[in-house]
Amino acid sequence: MDTFALFAAAGLADTAKETLQQFGVDWPHFISQCISFLLVSGLLYKFAYKPVLGVLEERRKRIAQSLTDADQIKKELAKAQSKAQEILNQAGVQAGKVIEEARAAAARVQEQETQKAIAAAKDIVEKARQATEAEHARMLAELRREVGRLVVSTTAKVTGKVLTPEDQNRLTDEANRQLAA
Repeated sequence: MDTFALFAAAGLADTAKETLQQFGVDWPHFISQCISFLLVSGLLYKFAYKPVLGVLEERRKRIAQSLTDADQIKKELAKAQSKAQEILNQAGVQAGKVIEEARAAAARVQEQETQKAIAAAKDIVEKARQATEAEHARMLAELRREVGRLVVSTTAKVTGKVLTPEDQNRLTDEANRQLAA
C-alpha cells in the first residue's frame, strides 16, 4: 500500500507540475501576487471594510433607536388621544351640568316673572275695582244731587213758591234716603 501511495503521490505531483506549467504559473510571481493580494486585502479590511462595517453598525443602531422611538411615540400618541377623549368626556359632562343649571335658572326666572306678572295683574284688577267703585260712588253722589235738584225744582214748580235753602236741603235729604233704600 505504501508503494501505491508513493506512486500516486509522485504521479500527482508530476501532473500538478505539468498543469501549472501549462497555465503559465511562475512561482516567484505567484508568491509575490499572493503577498500583494494579502497586503491589499489587509489594507482594504483595515481602511475600507472596517469603517464600512462601523457605519453599517451605526446605521443599524440608529434604525433600531428610531424604531424604539417610533414605538414610544405611538404609545404617547395613544395616551394623548385617550387623555383628549377623557377631557372631551369631562367637558361634555360639565357642559351637560351647565345646561341643566341654565335650564333650572331659566325655570326659576320664569317662575319669578310669572309671579310678578300675576301680582301685577292682581294689582291692576284691584286698582280697576277701586276706580270702578270710586266712579260708582261719584255717579251715585252726582245722581243724588241731580235727583235732589229735580225734586226741589219740581216741588217749587208744583207748589208755586220759592223754597228756602232749608226746604231745599230737607227735600234733597228725603229724596236721597228714598233712593238709598
